[in-house]
Amino acid sequence: MLLSVLTIYLAGINLLTCGTFGLDKYRAIKGKWRIPERTLFLLAAAGGSAGALTGMFVFHHKTQKPKFTIGIPLILAIQCLLAVFLLQQVHLTVSL
Repeated sequence: MLLSVLTIYLAGINLLTCGTFGLDKYRAIKGKWRIPERTLFLLAAAGGSAGALTGMFVFHHKTQKPKFTIGIPLILAIQCLLAVFLLQQVHLTVSL
């Protein structure tokens, strides 16, 4: 049950984050109000880092900014390491 909820959450937050990068790119092109960079990073940190990285490259957005080209992959790497650690803990708990 928990795994299903987590999977749905991660799918949703990554779709939302990718779409937000696309929306910000659209607004940049049209000269409209932009989404704050802080919001983009918060979405990535909330579990949407894969969606952020996808959005960066699909929409060619924020790919010239080192804050994003380093920061987003770093967040993704930390989240992957955290996931591996947590999965190992769950496996150890189930084994005992």
